[in-house]
Amino acid sequence: MNKTFLKYVCGVGFAIGIVTACKDEFLTRDPQGQYSPTALKTPSGVEGLLVGAYAMIDGNGLDGQDSWNNDIQSWVFGGLASDDSYKGTDAGDQPEQSFIEKWDFQPTNNHIKNKWRGLYKGIARTNDVINTLAEVPEVADTRRAQIIAEARFLRGLYHFEAKKMWKTIPYIDENTYKLDDLESTKIPNDKDVWPMIEADLKAASEGLPETQSQAGRPTKWAALAFLAKAYMYQGWNVTTGAVNLPALQKAKPILEQIIATGRYTLAPKFEDNFLIATRNNAESIFEIQYSVSSASGDAADQGVGLAHPYIDPWGCCGFYQPSQNLVNAFKTDATGHPLLDTFNDSDVKNDQGLKYSDPFEPYTGTLDPRLDQTVGRRGILFKDFKIHGSDFIRDQTYAGPYSPKKHISEKAGFGINGWGNLSSNNYRIMRYGMILLWLAEVEVELGNLENARKLVNQIRTRAANPAGFVKKAVQGTKSRDDYTVLNEPAANYLIKTYDAAWADAATARKAVRFEERLEFAMEGHRFFDLQRWGIAAETLNKYVAVEQTKRVYKKGAVFTKGKNEYFPIPQEAIDRSYKAGAATLTQDPAYK
Repeated sequence: MNKTFLKYVCGVGFAIGIVTACKDEFLTRDPQGQYSPTALKTPSGVEGLLVGAYAMIDGNGLDGQDSWNNDIQSWVFGGLASDDSYKGTDAGDQPEQSFIEKWDFQPTNNHIKNKWRGLYKGIARTNDVINTLAEVPEVADTRRAQIIAEARFLRGLYHFEAKKMWKTIPYIDENTYKLDDLESTKIPNDKDVWPMIEADLKAASEGLPETQSQAGRPTKWAALAFLAKAYMYQGWNVTTGAVNLPALQKAKPILEQIIATGRYTLAPKFEDNFLIATRNNAESIFEIQYSVSSASGDAADQGVGLAHPYIDPWGCCGFYQPSQNLVNAFKTDATGHPLLDTFNDSDVKNDQGLKYSDPFEPYTGTLDPRLDQTVGRRGILFKDFKIHGSDFIRDQTYAGPYSPKKHISEKAGFGINGWGNLSSNNYRIMRYGMILLWLAEVEVELGNLENARKLVNQIRTRAANPAGFVKKAVQGTKSRDDYTVLNEPAANYLIKTYDAAWADAATARKAVRFEERLEFAMEGHRFFDLQRWGIAAETLNKYVAVEQTKRVYKKGAVFTKGKNEYFPIPQEAIDRSYKAGAATLTQDPAYK
């Protein structure tokens, strides 16, 4: 994606609860430049507005607010609120994230507030594109249709991300939003917005090309993939878990159509989804593009910038640490299958309480090899840097011995200023593996268990490719950077396909969902998967009952069914929605 982000003029950014005044400073990317209102009403001006609409995907365009609140990787909400991870760092750092981790969601939480602001600012920008384009007749019809399709894709995506977060939201399109009426977007959140999100994504799929010459712009297939995802999120009651077959039946032909194109395939190695050298590969359907070409690092992956190890070359800040529960989920039995019901009965051995220089006997049981592509743990080489140890962790006593790994760049992705926390490691927001496993979910509910098993086995076959296993490294004596990599696996990896038929739908369902956790762990999806399946309360309360014995700050945490599946609407947004003396936004009754 082009990283030349536009500077906005007065009026851009109006949305529910957001008023962006005229400013002399702008949201800039190299090269810097200034656009007047007249300049915007030109073909190049419209293209600039469109690029600006993309800016909110990575969260870096929120008027200087912390990008982690609005980053589409959603680790604060999809990760910390799940059983995948802890807040990490130390007890005093970002306490509002601790409230999210313990499901104490408050309308005044700044992370929740800024997530709302960022998404609705993104929506406002897409509407600016469409409204301004209508005043620029010079744009050729073919390009005009594609601009509208890109804007509607982004608008559908931003509304979709909002719908995941909040039970009821306002849907704002170009007809709602009036530049000369500051109250035009103060509308109620009393409608079912799924049909409107679907309409945007359908329209985008009809107007977008099947391929794009510029990486980072969506294709027809990306729009269809997100449309299928929208149906998948309507596939179960979020409180009871009751299945909604009509929604899943709508998703199925779209998923099958994407597969049938033959355009996408699983990358040869699992790690290819997390390396700079393999960006925009055959598995990637839509990928957020990052760059470290500028000294400012503005185009880098800032949203997870503080979720890096505490050791050199990062030095900050230790957020987003994987949970022991997640690590245990990667254990396998003697047949190479996951322990679906008993994985958390005992822990994978760790170095809690040990210095990196202390002797350590590693865990010798069998493991899914994806563990060491997902989690940094003692004795395993961390990307191409150092062998992991306690010096990677800011406060091991508080948040445990593990580090996040997927989003961390290799050395080649460091910014030109040399700071590793800003990298050019893209985020694969939509990839082919998701399509396969979503179709497997649908097939289970429709009774097609054999097809579901075959789909899951495609994922497991790729994971079992020994070329993708992390290799054993032996520490040298000169420094922490002195190590030798051996041509042998780093741990006792054992993973096999499911060769026997699943006994029933309940077994199949459990296996498919467990596979999704293993495949997509620490990518910001887990909380929302538990939410959409309607099993968040039972899963997370069972999780915290054990985890609080390891992380004492979790004592007393309770996930309240019928409430904590969604976040409260920010109080700021409600306060700013007043019109004719009354708020147009209504708080989720569970939070009143």
